Amino acid sequence: MTRRTLLGGAAALAAARFRLLAEPPADPARQLEQILARIRPPQFPDRAFEITRFGAREGGQIKATVAIRDAIQACSAAGGGRVVIPAGVFLTGAIHLASNVNLRLEDGATLRFSQDPHDYLPVVFTRFESTECMNYSPFIYAFEQSNIAVTGNGTLDGGADADHWWPWKKNAVRGPQPASSDNRALLAQGEKDVPVSQRVYGDGSTLRPNFVQPYRSTNVLLEGVTIRNSPMWELNPVLCRNVTVRNVKISSHGPNNDGCDPECSTDVLIDGCEFDTGDDCIAIKSGRNRDGRRVNVPCENIVVRNCRMKDGHGGVSIGSEVSGGIRNVYMENNRMDSPHLDRALRIKTNSHRGGDLENFYFRNNTVGEVAGGVIDIDFYYEEGPGGPFTPSVRNVVVENIMSERSRYALYLRGYENAKISGVRVAHCVFNNVAQPDVIENVASLELVDDLRNGKPMAAK
Repeated sequence: MTRRTLLGGAAALAAARFRLLAEPPADPARQLEQILARIRPPQFPDRAFEITRFGAREGGQIKATVAIRDAIQACSAAGGGRVVIPAGVFLTGAIHLASNVNLRLEDGATLRFSQDPHDYLPVVFTRFESTECMNYSPFIYAFEQSNIAVTGNGTLDGGADADHWWPWKKNAVRGPQPASSDNRALLAQGEKDVPVSQRVYGDGSTLRPNFVQPYRSTNVLLEGVTIRNSPMWELNPVLCRNVTVRNVKISSHGPNNDGCDPECSTDVLIDGCEFDTGDDCIAIKSGRNRDGRRVNVPCENIVVRNCRMKDGHGGVSIGSEVSGGIRNVYMENNRMDSPHLDRALRIKTNSHRGGDLENFYFRNNTVGEVAGGVIDIDFYYEEGPGGPFTPSVRNVVVENIMSERSRYALYLRGYENAKISGVRVAHCVFNNVAQPDVIENVASLELVDDLRNGKPMAAK
């Protein structure tokens, strides 16, 4: 048995910096058990409201938006049940869920979403990349509802492609862009505390809507469906509580096509899903910069298990929009494998995002191949250092990981004035690692019985 510990020279300063944060749970297994005990999918009355009864016509040529809306309203008014999408292709615009409604896609059913942006108006209260605004409605949206679901073995087809939605990226990207860019304008409004009611985009703008976004909702179930061709983020529960995402299959390779982004939400289970995405498979978020600090709600108590991550920027990413803080994330029994998957566990922030990030458990996962680091904690993401909101990351536990191929085993880069603290890597095997670890400004790194390319790992 071997045990090696690295302590930074400013350990006392680091301890003082983190003393205001909650201590790591005395018993993480017990904490996980308590989180899972609180997460319960909603139940629905045995009533069915088939959309064809409300005038929907199969074939994908005539929009069923009004029929679906009427079925949802009737279902909710009756006390709840299933709004049924039968086998066939149905064209629709925005769908707004109501309390006690399960939108159920039967075998062979496809909801094909309109490629006309006007079908997602009027604007709704939403977020674009973690900044609040009034924008096009997400394709499936719920605001302040309870007991809602999207279930079944059918398909949600967003219709995004090289000619629709995705080209808007060039007018709404981060980084140095013309001052008239919609995204830069929204970020500037967030930095100036412009009231959200005055941050109006939608018609004529180029801020793409998310696919499925329950907002300020409780008791949410997303189960079984296949999702493809999204304008950007696919599943984005915001300020929600008690969320189950189960057995969902996502294949969408457009820009910013994250698979599942729990944001400022509590008690979220992501279980048995498959991700093949153009961005992070799962990205846990809590608001961006000043706007995120204004709302100031963390994302916490998140469980990711039994999932398969294929292509993407990160298997599970924390950030980069983390200004409200993130804590208590359990990632277990997942498989991540693709030469086009950049990293397995990625924590990304910088001195403008900031955020208190703590208690991450990455255990019993299998990594076939990733292009970059298996474990990547990086304070130099995008804007990097020099800003006023230095992030803090503490208590990252990595155990029983088997990785077959990567560029790095560990890629850890903190700041001199804000070191990464409390990283434990135990009983891990990293094979076919191309380059030495990158370890910069880490206050404490504990290595316990780890192998890299067949040799014991030593702290730098």
